[in-house]
Amino acid sequence: MATRGTLLREVLGGKASTAVEKALGLSTVGELLRHYPRRFNERGELTDLSQLVEGDEVTVLAEVESTSTRRIPGRKLNILEVSIRSGRHRATLSFFNQPWRERDLRPGRQGMFAGKVTRFRNKLQLNSPDYILLGESGEDGTAGIDPEAAEQLQDFAGALLPVYPAAAGLPSWTIARCVRLVLDSLDPVPDPLPAAVRDRVGVIGLDTALRRIHRPDTRAEYAQARRRLAFDEALGVQLVLAQRRHANAANPALARPRIAGGLVDAFDARLPFTFTGEQREIAAILEAELAAEHPMHRLLQGEVGSGKTVLALRAMLQVVDAGAQAALLAPTEVLAAQHEHSITELLGPLAQAGRLGGAEQGTQVVLLTGSMSAPARRAALLELASGAAGIVVGTHALIQDQVQFAELGLVVIDEQHRFGVEQRDALRSKAATPPHLLVMTATPIPRTVAMTVFGDLETSELHELPGGRGSVSSTVVPVTERPDWLERVWQRVSEEVAAGRQVFVVCPRIGDESDAEDIGAAADGQPQTASVLGSYAELSSGRLAGLRLAQLHGRMPPEDKSAVMAAFAAGTVDVLVATTVIEVGINVPNASLMVILDADRFGVSQLHQLRGRVGRGEHPGLCLMLSQLPFGHPALQRLAEVAKTVDGFALAELDLAQRREGDVLGAAQSGRKSQLKLLSLLADAPLISAARAEAQRLIEADPQLAGHPGLQEFLWESFDSDRSEYLHKS
Repeated sequence: MATRGTLLREVLGGKASTAVEKALGLSTVGELLRHYPRRFNERGELTDLSQLVEGDEVTVLAEVESTSTRRIPGRKLNILEVSIRSGRHRATLSFFNQPWRERDLRPGRQGMFAGKVTRFRNKLQLNSPDYILLGESGEDGTAGIDPEAAEQLQDFAGALLPVYPAAAGLPSWTIARCVRLVLDSLDPVPDPLPAAVRDRVGVIGLDTALRRIHRPDTRAEYAQARRRLAFDEALGVQLVLAQRRHANAANPALARPRIAGGLVDAFDARLPFTFTGEQREIAAILEAELAAEHPMHRLLQGEVGSGKTVLALRAMLQVVDAGAQAALLAPTEVLAAQHEHSITELLGPLAQAGRLGGAEQGTQVVLLTGSMSAPARRAALLELASGAAGIVVGTHALIQDQVQFAELGLVVIDEQHRFGVEQRDALRSKAATPPHLLVMTATPIPRTVAMTVFGDLETSELHELPGGRGSVSSTVVPVTERPDWLERVWQRVSEEVAAGRQVFVVCPRIGDESDAEDIGAAADGQPQTASVLGSYAELSSGRLAGLRLAQLHGRMPPEDKSAVMAAFAAGTVDVLVATTVIEVGINVPNASLMVILDADRFGVSQLHQLRGRVGRGEHPGLCLMLSQLPFGHPALQRLAEVAKTVDGFALAELDLAQRREGDVLGAAQSGRKSQLKLLSLLADAPLISAARAEAQRLIEADPQLAGHPGLQEFLWESFDSDRSEYLHKS
């Protein structure tokens, strides 16, 4: 008998286990059992061929429609081409010098065909695929398979046929046969989940779930198995995060209460606007959490321009009032400089302590970036180390070893998704006692993602926009289908400039000096992707000649980028041709129009962020999203969805639905594949909520799970030491 830790070679033998390990990287019984079927087909049910993607290893269930044989002139090569059909869709099977296949692959026969999808003469095909024929065929009812595979097929006769994620040389039915052998030899699997939890959530036992996920008798049985195993995935993440929340709550921190008559009061008095109801509510929450004796850990997310920075600044001033310092970490030098400028402007004399005209109760605001001159850097470091600077705004330069704080009390992370875990942890480690933490993002995060990725943070959301801002409308411009619209776009740019306003033109790439494309045109019949360098050259000498244009991109020296942004903010540049370097933190109220070239190259959230740069003043904003794609292309529909709404939270859900969810535990930082094989952050919201509640209940009663050794082992299996360390740092 076998357990989940048993090596596959002890169950399958050397040849089969070697094939599985080579193709799928699986070496134990438990690993193979977690290689779940992608879907199930019923005997006689035809699989839709419309989902074939070139390069994929696939298994399809289809019917033979016709066969034909052709000889390649001058070569001893016969090609048998078999047309297969599933519903309204067709594909081709190609066999080289195998004429006997035609006897088995007769029209009307149904079979399972497995191989790599290739393209020939613009048609999708499978070259020399493995196959199993269903029903009557030859003497043994099969073709192209070994006797063991034929035996495996009989197991599924009249039942659900599992289709596994396959690999070259290891078709789905071979994986199914290996799983059958493993299940037949498997001891009952102990369940780490307490019976009380199973009853509350309404999930079946683990042993039953592992068997039914692979060999269900009905689709209802499969659904029960999937629900249990998806809950396990959600619970694993939530247990680790609940332990993190418990540890945070137990950590001592220096309380930073609001001081009457201090900087916060002075700041409130000089604000030129009134807080919205949401802003007042969140300001009160931040104020209370900073006054507590354990670290604040809060995620503040909200629409572009919803006032996150003002609330963060107010929190920083409360910490400064209490005798400590606050650090704001930004992902780019442009954004850091913008933050430093806006904070200094908002504070006025309150940011000029010790200087002529500075307020007596004020502080100093310091900028620290990697491109600063050596003298400026030394001066900034001295003000930080001495405590003269109460607020520092910086980039990754803040986390370098030589940066020392007199007393760091609050860390604010802006656009947190741009930073690795180690970078955030390095800044927090510069405090003598655990600092308070405020994480901000203008890219709204779906609720289930927030619960899963940022489950150790309390979450606040800003939906309301302050008064006095113009509205933003968006329009998709399919320039290939309607070339006359392209000319109208550039006319509109000229009209906005003539009215005294300014314009962004955004390109998906920087390009090089040889770029000389005509925007919206094609070279050698192929559409070109717009670049900053090429578009700037074409526009400044052609369609927008006579206007004041500038370009901005990531390859420019920092001082040049700063000079361009300063000129655009001052109104001496009419049109700024840029990459997504202007995606966040750029505040030019006079900018009323944004033209996004090849908008289909950008993601949903990125498009929403970009258009948030216009309509920030009294004038309404307009975003024109240009695309060279033809009508009917799915990417145009995605752009249309973005154009229909300015609700960033709704768009975040759309973004999650349209892209692969990726590794919510941070594959971008850890470099590992997703641990979540079944859990859907979009479809399984109730399951994630239930897992969060159960994890909280378990950890509150037993923080180290000492009374639940099965759950301890489950966590160890689910999260290796590197991934667990990631979660504990995040």
